[in-house]
Amino acid sequence: MLIRTDPFRDLDRLTQQVFGTVARPAAMPMDAYRKGDTFYIKLDLPGTTLDAIDLTVEQNVLTVHASRPGMNSDVELLVGERPTGTFTRQVFLGDTLDAEGIEADYTAGVLTLAIPVHEAAKPRKVEITSQDAKQIARN
Repeated sequence: MLIRTDPFRDLDRLTQQVFGTVARPAAMPMDAYRKGDTFYIKLDLPGTTLDAIDLTVEQNVLTVHASRPGMNSDVELLVGERPTGTFTRQVFLGDTLDAEGIEADYTAGVLTLAIPVHEAAKPRKVEITSQDAKQIARN
């Protein structure tokens, strides 16, 4: 019996486990959505302690830097599918967002960021005047 082999299949599978894919990043998956006048970003960081997460904003770039420790060297690892080490994710914020007003919460392994919209960027009503109405009022 002839079996067709692909020498790159295992390498491709390992690469996807370590680095993830475009549809499913391995280290820090993210959801982003808008609700009312606030944008929300949720990042999955299970197994990361609060003091191992660093959040910075510089020139409208939000950077999340987190680290997840590996196993102790005195254990025999049988299956290792959870990524460990240091991870970084950057999100570019538009000019309409208020980077000074960002609120962050880390609960149950999920980092939730709430980013408000600038007051100047919110929709507002514009009053319409009419010269015709002013002339009728004078007569």
